[in-house]
Amino acid sequence: MAAILKPSATAPMRRAPASAWRGAALGLGAFALLAVAGWFSPRWLTFLVTMSAANGLVSLGIVCLMRGGVVPFGQGMLFAAGGYTAALAYNKLGFTDALGLALAGGVAAVVIAAPFAPLLSRYRGIFFAMLTLALSMVTYGLLMKLDALGGSDGFNMGRPTLLGRKLPDARVGYILYVVTIGIATAMALLARVFFDSTRGLVTLAVRENELRVEYLGGSVRQAMTINFILAAFCGGLGGALAVMSLGHVEPNFSYWTTSGEFVFVAILAGWQSVAAVFLASTVLEVVRSFSSAYFPNTWQLALGLFLLFVIRFLPRGLGSLWTKGGGR
Repeated sequence: MAAILKPSATAPMRRAPASAWRGAALGLGAFALLAVAGWFSPRWLTFLVTMSAANGLVSLGIVCLMRGGVVPFGQGMLFAAGGYTAALAYNKLGFTDALGLALAGGVAAVVIAAPFAPLLSRYRGIFFAMLTLALSMVTYGLLMKLDALGGSDGFNMGRPTLLGRKLPDARVGYILYVVTIGIATAMALLARVFFDSTRGLVTLAVRENELRVEYLGGSVRQAMTINFILAAFCGGLGGALAVMSLGHVEPNFSYWTTSGEFVFVAILAGWQSVAAVFLASTVLEVVRSFSSAYFPNTWQLALGLFLLFVIRFLPRGLGSLWTKGGGR
């Protein structure tokens, strides 16, 4: 048995460094290309891509959980946690650095999600989805009622700084754009490394057969707990970046329709490819923007038809277009 397993166990280890370096080169190349393109793009386009990257980070966390066979409908809670943390740190503590605010949003989301992770790791299917949805709606209700957090109107956030420097008026949108896509690129590369690691492959095994994973000595609950924590960090990070670009935070960040949009992106992307998550988020923003401009009263119908088209012809998401064997 050991002789049979030895080649298959050692072969991926030889290929892993080359694959990792290739992925890093592609990621850095994509970041450089987007940074250069953003310099010549109109403001509305850089803002659209900025929001797509921030929202894509939240959906990346959903994909992390989807690989384990569960779909959360409460990522809006973590999105709001990151956004409110960044805005409060700016307004109450006077902390204005964009990178620090983004990190604070991710850490705050992890702190909020950590107590619930062991409980949620026990559930699957509709139970997991409804529990996460309930947490998100409870958060929405609290944010609506707490006057200290702005109540139903939320509150504004000023312009952040970067490494101690004030952002110039003419290029503030472009700088936040570069910061957002830079963080998104770094998280995408880390997610790819995690998905290809032993822990990430165990997550796929959990999706296929939990009982077999337990028989082989793995811990299903531990794997799902870790995935939920990682998804929380991605959600808080995306929330903080979105609020810095919008300049405003409100309870709707935690509303169920917001969580549904993140799930929409995750389904559109599929779980095979990390890059597909951000591509799907951009596609959603483009479809929503142009649909609301040309069909202001029926743009939701256009989104629904678009999703039905993708499910019919690409049931495993956009990532199946270039992932080996993804279309089967």
